[in-house]
Amino acid sequence: MDNRSSRQGGILDHAAIALSGLCLVHCLLLPVIIVAVPLLAQLNETHFHAQMLLLVVPVSLFAFAHGYQRHGNLRIIAGGIAGVGILFIGGTVVHANYGILADSLLTIAGSFVLATSHYFNNRLMRHVPAG
Repeated sequence: MDNRSSRQGGILDHAAIALSGLCLVHCLLLPVIIVAVPLLAQLNETHFHAQMLLLVVPVSLFAFAHGYQRHGNLRIIAGGIAGVGILFIGGTVVHANYGILADSLLTIAGSFVLATSHYFNNRLMRHVPAG
């Protein structure tokens, strides 16, 4: 792999970290906004977490696949799968059965695991020579 390929993988990791961060910011700030301005509570009915999964999952899959081709580290892939899994379970099953608080807690945990995995994926991509 050449440097151009490495840069593309890095861009995907950065995009995935940003998307995970957006989920995290949403989970932490939306409850405060809802309490402060009850009118905005209606915005939460669109279920932002499920919509974000449509962006986070494909970007993460591409970034991890690209990184694995380069560095071959299965622990990074396992962390990414765990993070996406936690996000998916929180945004679907837990949201439907246990409500928004449980959904938010799992989304925060999943976002952290996923962003951390992307960080290490990107770090390994930069430090493993193309070959």
